[in-house]
Amino acid sequence: MNFVKAMLVAGVRADPVLLIGTAPMHPSRLRSAKGLNEAGYVEGQNVTVEYHWLEGQFDRLPTLMAILARRRVAVIATPAGNHATQVAKAATTAIPIVFGVSDDPVKLGLVESFARPGGNLTGINFFTSELEAKRLALLHELVPKAVRIAVLVNPANAQTSESQLRAISDAAHAMGLQIQVLKASTRSEIEAVFATLARDRAESLHVAGDVFFTSRRVQLATLAATNRIPTSYPSREAVETGGLMAYAADRAGMYRQVGAYTGQILKGAKPADLPVLQSTKFEFVINLQTARALGLDVPPTLLARADEVIE
Repeated sequence: MNFVKAMLVAGVRADPVLLIGTAPMHPSRLRSAKGLNEAGYVEGQNVTVEYHWLEGQFDRLPTLMAILARRRVAVIATPAGNHATQVAKAATTAIPIVFGVSDDPVKLGLVESFARPGGNLTGINFFTSELEAKRLALLHELVPKAVRIAVLVNPANAQTSESQLRAISDAAHAMGLQIQVLKASTRSEIEAVFATLARDRAESLHVAGDVFFTSRRVQLATLAATNRIPTSYPSREAVETGGLMAYAADRAGMYRQVGAYTGQILKGAKPADLPVLQSTKFEFVINLQTARALGLDVPPTLLARADEVIE
């Protein structure tokens, strides 16, 4: 199941905005507030924000959404959450919902089309499966001697993980690589995966895009460092906590846009009339200190292509 960030906005009457997640926000996610500010809404002045952390208890989400639907909040915003958006959609057809989803929202059944969403949902698609091949190629360029790549997916997020594995398998085949698929949807299962990787002397690891893995980024980066496994991550946040490298859509921009659309709806716009947007900016980040600790020589050409190099 996806890691969830759901921001509930309840309008100019200073009704509460609720932000639901598994852990306190990364600074980039504060861009939702920036988007709201651009629309003329300031926390504590004409809108109130409440923060609620799920602490990994995703089974609480349907109850929370049902409660919020009964409260008749003005807008429900679910940045970075396929599952959160689907649960919100099931909870209400009347309250506007602004989402940030990693998969095609049409295929997810959230909207009728990108140009004319219809219904009560709109937002931004920030991609995951579409980026897996590019990220695998970057990992292979960084660790060219690794011919067998371990791939970690979240089985609780079946629809997304199946799409990711197809993309990764096709890319690996084209590059002459083999993949070993491993699965984890809990903290203890991640521990077990690394025990397997250590036993098999894994040459590298590709962590598929999933908000659960982003929420476990410190655990993943720590285990990868302890077991000396070069690892590619689906978010820059993992690299900032010691991970080796990441290639992903600009999440800060996505959060800002979710906030901006939320503000527009508070001013009277209808989700059905706001086209679903797609991320256009992507970030390649390398942690050079981690690379050195792993004994990796990062090619100058790769460093030159990085959007950010963390020393």
